[in-house]
Amino acid sequence: MNLFRFILLFVFVMPAVVPAQEPSSHRFESEHGAFIADSVASGLSQPSAIEFLPDGRAFVLQRDIGEITLIDFRSGEQVNIGNMPKMLKFSDSGLHDIELHPDFAENGWIYISYSEGEEVHSTVVFDRLKIKDKAVSERERIFSADAFSENSYHYGGRIQFSGGYVYLTVGDRQHRDKVQDRSNHAGSIVRLHDDGRVPADNPFIGVEDERDQPRPELWTLGHRNPQGLFVHPETGELWENEHGPRGGDELNLIKKGANYGWPEISFGFEYDGGPIGKGIVHEEGMEQLVWVYVPSIAPSDLVIYQGEAFPAWKGSFLIGSLAFVHLNRLVLRDGAVVAEERLASGLLGRIRSIAVDADGYIYLGSDGGDIWRLRPE
Repeated sequence: MNLFRFILLFVFVMPAVVPAQEPSSHRFESEHGAFIADSVASGLSQPSAIEFLPDGRAFVLQRDIGEITLIDFRSGEQVNIGNMPKMLKFSDSGLHDIELHPDFAENGWIYISYSEGEEVHSTVVFDRLKIKDKAVSERERIFSADAFSENSYHYGGRIQFSGGYVYLTVGDRQHRDKVQDRSNHAGSIVRLHDDGRVPADNPFIGVEDERDQPRPELWTLGHRNPQGLFVHPETGELWENEHGPRGGDELNLIKKGANYGWPEISFGFEYDGGPIGKGIVHEEGMEQLVWVYVPSIAPSDLVIYQGEAFPAWKGSFLIGSLAFVHLNRLVLRDGAVVAEERLASGLLGRIRSIAVDADGYIYLGSDGGDIWRLRPE
């Protein structure tokens, strides 16, 4: 066999080398038995929120490209929603959260948060909109935070409904000097009626203070970068988690008018290793956290689990970890954390969003581009 014929035989007869494929399922152990993580959607970009519709489909936000994608996890069909508002898509800016109105079946309102402005001057805004024929057909501005910054970090942007009101988180935008100043919205949680009106019983309405003039929308202040917000399905309490700096990530029970201390008190440190402020963790008149992560796990979305698929996890706080790439499970008794478990470590990527479907299966949005569905083995 001459050399030319040998080369032809090798090229056309020898089997092609196929790159190894990432597995579409992973098995994990937990304190309450094994579970499986199945990839049910892929090719996404920074899925920052997952919101199920009554028909079982879900809206998935792709933060850094500013898309709402309607996904049917049963068929795999993905459709991007058209006619989206203009938004800033740079660094940590983009599309942050989505929530259905509690009466969505009757009124069709969907609430979203996103970054608006220019790279050197932006804030976080909240709109409500309606979708028809796979495109935004109607849109109203609910709230624009007075939290402008020349950088594109710490927007917050989580949304929750409770007791007929909507709660919205606003990050400190890396302006510590503004967080304890109630004349702006940086580092706060605001409370509104569903149409954006300010409730008459918000805690800082009518407050006269020589230090500042409080904004009427404020519900709490002293937050750094709130990335998780959830209403407890049994107690109605509002819970929040936020990024600390180097260490000091927090889980907080949100109370009307409370000050959560940033940057006056913190369990974290400066990125160069020095103390935050005076280096103290307690100050009179400032609320104490419920749980702290040192070192930081970079907490993302928050869900309080009440599903049937994992009965041993009922009542657990499920928090995504961006830094340590796992699902963090906290067990609380009488308002205090009594156990922590780190689930699905290492293989699913940076967990940015969490949701639970009608059957109690847990969905995790990963920066790797997948939506993972957790099911018992």
